[in-house]
Amino acid sequence: MAAFHYKAFDGGGQVVQGVVEADNLRLARQQLRESGFTVLDAQAIAQDAPSGAGKAWRFRRGISTAQLGLMTRQLATLLEAGLPLEQALTALIEQTEAEQVRRVLAGVRAEVLAGNSLAKSMERYGTVFPEIYLALVRAGESSGNLVEVMVKLADYTESRHALQQKVGIAFVYPAIVTVVALSVVTGLLIYVVPQVAGVFQHTKQALPLLTRIMLFISALLQAGWPYLLLASAGAAFGARALLKQEALRFRWHARLLRLPLIGRLLRGINTARMASTLAILAGSGVPLLTALREAARVVANLPMRRALEEAALKVREGVTLSRALAASGLFPPILVHLIASGESSGKLDRMLERAAIQQEREVAGFVSVLTALLEPMLILAMGVIVLIIVLAILLPIVEMNQMVH
Repeated sequence: MAAFHYKAFDGGGQVVQGVVEADNLRLARQQLRESGFTVLDAQAIAQDAPSGAGKAWRFRRGISTAQLGLMTRQLATLLEAGLPLEQALTALIEQTEAEQVRRVLAGVRAEVLAGNSLAKSMERYGTVFPEIYLALVRAGESSGNLVEVMVKLADYTESRHALQQKVGIAFVYPAIVTVVALSVVTGLLIYVVPQVAGVFQHTKQALPLLTRIMLFISALLQAGWPYLLLASAGAAFGARALLKQEALRFRWHARLLRLPLIGRLLRGINTARMASTLAILAGSGVPLLTALREAARVVANLPMRRALEEAALKVREGVTLSRALAASGLFPPILVHLIASGESSGKLDRMLERAAIQQEREVAGFVSVLTALLEPMLILAMGVIVLIIVLAILLPIVEMNQMVH
């Protein structure tokens, strides 16, 4: 049985769309007609069909992390309550309001009804479900602990989304202040400075150095702002194209790690992500080498990812995970010591979970302190720039008053 996305007129003449399940497209259209719909279009939902394979309706985007977390939490709750998987998916389809999520769930349910496992059904929607997600579901099904794994997976997805939100929201205000400051300064230089300085040109008075500098910058912005925009856009696109090369991106990421503040933040975020991934994988019965390979995929920083991959090779050769990670020097010592404690006590998943929580708290505290310092510094910098512009305008006036006296 497959899922089909349809668009049709209902009995009242309103255009509606949704998902229907049937063995083939003909039966899907027949089922819709029997329900009183006039079918306008019906297409099979196929996530990863080859290009050019029919006119199957495909997902061009995944769903957001928040939607994935909510869907996982709801599915875990329904399974924990004892509902069969098929019934739980049906309840989720009825519950969700997001059309795209409903289509994904309908496609997964159709695959489950066809006899596939949940992980196999989700594999067809690779842009929606990450590899780590699929690995955990696969491990839960093979071990018979799908309910427990889904609960852990819901916690993992929600905590990761919460960390992303904390970091993102913390820098919203500084970004707004920066944009406003640049806009105000640009407006002063382009419109205010030339008009005020034009008053002194008729006096044939030698203008102060600061005023001449401001007039030069103002003239440069007035005449060349389109070129500056084009140059900025070109630089951005050029940098993006260069960073697509893995060797250059690796060097760039390594340089970022060496920066005093940004390096610490990036190291903390990636360490927290890696530790939480390893904790849930190890706690779900996934072999350590497989868990390390999956955890490396969620690490965004390339030097740290390569260090984790090299650690996996050393673990394969018999080296302990703590020693393998310590050799790179890229991971915080507290993570290494907690892993060593977990290896010696046989509670590696718990120690990894503690390390993840500790790193998340450290990142949240560091971001709070950083933004608390950044906000007044931005305001102070804007005040200094405005003061310089005001002085450039007032200095000729002061000199004229001195000449009159």
